[in-house]
Amino acid sequence: MRTIDHLIAGHSGGGAARQNDVFDPNTGKVQAKVQLGTQAELDKAVAAAQAAQPGWAATNPQRRARVMFKFKELVEANMEELAHLLSSEHGKVIADARGDVQRGLDVIEFACGIPHALKGEYTQGAGPGIDVYSMRQPIGIGAGITPFNFPAMIPMWMFGVAIAVGNAFILKPSERDPSVPVRLAELFLEAGAPEGILQVVQGDKEMVDAILDHPAIGAVSFVGSSDIAHYVYRRGVAAGKRVQAMGGAKNHGIVMPDADLDQVVQDLSGAAFGSAGERCMALPVVVPVGEETADRLREKLIPAIESLRVGVSTDAEAHYGPVVNAAHKERVENWIQKGVDEGAELVVDGRGFQLQGHEEGFFIGPSLFDRVTTDMESYREEIFGPVLQIVRAPDFESALRLPSEHQYGNGVAIFTRNGHAAREFAHRVNVGMVGINVPIPVPVAYHSFGGWKRSAFGDVNQHGPEGVRFWTKVKTITQRWPDGAGDLPRGSEDGAAARIQDAFVIPTMG
Repeated sequence: MRTIDHLIAGHSGGGAARQNDVFDPNTGKVQAKVQLGTQAELDKAVAAAQAAQPGWAATNPQRRARVMFKFKELVEANMEELAHLLSSEHGKVIADARGDVQRGLDVIEFACGIPHALKGEYTQGAGPGIDVYSMRQPIGIGAGITPFNFPAMIPMWMFGVAIAVGNAFILKPSERDPSVPVRLAELFLEAGAPEGILQVVQGDKEMVDAILDHPAIGAVSFVGSSDIAHYVYRRGVAAGKRVQAMGGAKNHGIVMPDADLDQVVQDLSGAAFGSAGERCMALPVVVPVGEETADRLREKLIPAIESLRVGVSTDAEAHYGPVVNAAHKERVENWIQKGVDEGAELVVDGRGFQLQGHEEGFFIGPSLFDRVTTDMESYREEIFGPVLQIVRAPDFESALRLPSEHQYGNGVAIFTRNGHAAREFAHRVNVGMVGINVPIPVPVAYHSFGGWKRSAFGDVNQHGPEGVRFWTKVKTITQRWPDGAGDLPRGSEDGAAARIQDAFVIPTMG
């Protein structure tokens, strides 16, 4: 059986005291074992990072960018291998797996422009003969703790910017689907990065705690559930680290009476059920404004949901595949039962779905609830599966309050033809990312990603300009040169002229 190792100082292998099963979600069978590392493996990775990082930070930004360019080319050349590997462990269909890789590559493309992003500020004449300027310098060693649902995108969101600005990076991926992060690190070495600049340590909570406590790691980025995000934030900050910890979500889609309902249904089919709903930017709650809007939307949703094709991850015709493992399947089905027990109307029940020939796979059919209310726990908490809930709102103000008052504040969308309503909603809603007729408002790579409230802990968002700020620290210099300090030494006029000429020779930048 295949064993998935760490990648430390450019080499695979490590301690094997404990292992974790890696399943094929399509069959329910164990397909590999992943090593679960300890403090010893982390110490080796930190030592390698400490050896490599100073030289990497001293490398000029253009050269670092060339490594990012080469890495981008290698990932593109190996796209199909990565997508199939990702799909085999996560369960998302191949098209979604390619999208997972591509959205990570978008941030790598941003990181290719790091020389521009690192430019500081300059003020001439801030005082008599005084100039002030700033520079951004790397933290040193950064770490990323990433979830199972995007095993390519989220690691690249983190290490792309962190490494481009001059840090070394230690990645702890999910033990549920750990192969793709290792393959990405191998490609990064092939692109020309020094050993020790990008390393992968496998593990569970023991490794997470070791990362949070290690004194040599200066910054930690995390994506996962809100309770664990809060834990990571508190423990990391207590250890003196800079921490960004992204948590869960319960994103709402507000549907105004004037919305194009056919387009809304098409958007919801992908946003609520794509990737089996295992996305923090999924759209699991739809809020039609007015009973007439709700009834018309429900009427259109039912046949659209019933026509969704659930299949194995390699089925090109499938809309989505299995969830990641048996425990998560049970969790989602328990939430469906919870909704029923709380009095919500289960219009489409996805429980008990079985795929012929794959009866042991971790499949869940799409589910639709109507008449969900805000006092229901199934509304308040994140289900993270192929479940869509309808929460009816009598008017715009009521609809606006729902996402604004929810404990999570990751993303929200409004569907309308009314520009004033959309503008008012975008300005007033208490949520970090807003879509206007866009169901999954994930910002492009040169903007930044991050939610509010219990969806994010820390003050700086992921990737884009915020990512540059998170992975660097600012140094500000105030300088004054006394009169005469720059005078040329006494000597022949020819020598002085030569020295002046030398001062204007353009240095080689290559």
